[in-house]
Amino acid sequence: MAKQRILIVDDHEVVRLGLRSLLEHHPQFEVVDEAGNAKEAIELTARHQPDMVLMDIRLPGASGIEACEEITRNFANTRVVMLTSYAEDEMLFAAIRAGASGYVLKQISRDDLIRALEAVGRGEALLDPAVTQRVFQEVRRAVKEEEASAFANLSQQEKHVLLLVSEGKTNREIAKALFLGEGTVRNYVSSILSKLGVSNRAEAAAYAVEHSLKEYL
Repeated sequence: MAKQRILIVDDHEVVRLGLRSLLEHHPQFEVVDEAGNAKEAIELTARHQPDMVLMDIRLPGASGIEACEEITRNFANTRVVMLTSYAEDEMLFAAIRAGASGYVLKQISRDDLIRALEAVGRGEALLDPAVTQRVFQEVRRAVKEEEASAFANLSQQEKHVLLLVSEGKTNREIAKALFLGEGTVRNYVSSILSKLGVSNRAEAAAYAVEHSLKEYL
């Protein structure tokens, strides 16, 4: 595999020197330059077109997140690995939204950092194990919120009717189960179809199953 050309970005010179020393001991990496702030990081990325930018999140002036966003937007072949001292949820998700390919803590061991950079160099996305669980929790929370919003316009009674529709019940069977008149059930079904933007009972049933209606009753 060709050498991975890396730009190091950190506002502490000692940290930059340490990272350079570590990376230069591995023949698969070449450090092309160093930057101490976001502005330099963007300028040097434009100049060198590195394969990878290893960048601290907290930088003087504009943050590493802002620099990451600009780099990933303007230099599609450059991957950004964010380096931070703290496992902060807000920073983690901001880095992911900004397009970072990796997110590692500075407490990472030398060998694990090398493996992380190798993985990103192969085109893989990578998160430090210390923050991976947070990401899964956030994804699960977002999915739950999305599913709940899918039924936000339905009344509780309409949700019950929709559940029975999804189970293949007829209007008469629904009316009997919920102690309603058939005409009332027809009105509910019509309202549900309109609110969900679907054309028929089959589509409504599929929608209910897809968005896990049972969990919201």
